[in-house]
Amino acid sequence: QVQLVESGGGLVRPGGSLTLSCAASGSIFSINFRGWYRQAPGKQRELVATITSGGSSNYAEFVKGRFSISRDDAMNTVRLQMNSLQPEDTAVYYCHADVISGVDMNRQSYWGQGTQVTVSS
Repeated sequence: QVQLVESGGGLVRPGGSLTLSCAASGSIFSINFRGWYRQAPGKQRELVATITSGGSSNYAEFVKGRFSISRDDAMNTVRLQMNSLQPEDTAVYYCHADVISGVDMNRQSYWGQGTQVTVSS
């Protein structure tokens, strides 16, 4: 069984920073991190940032220049460094990945359980 576990969320004041981590565990033959998403109360889930296997990244306009995505393939981990946080960044943040199982070589899409980020004074 493969799991994606996010961590690093919390309460931060406007202008502050947080680093989110998403670690994949289980029987993994290969993993393709699809990116970080977020969902604010009453809103649809939206894409925040993506990173390719080659390390190329893309960001939603509303986080460009403030957030940075990185990956550690040896640790099956993807991180999201968030700077200059604003109240509108308050949301549950999720990571998403496609995984090829090391057991049966089937490909399946996984989401983490989410980590809450609250930006408030």
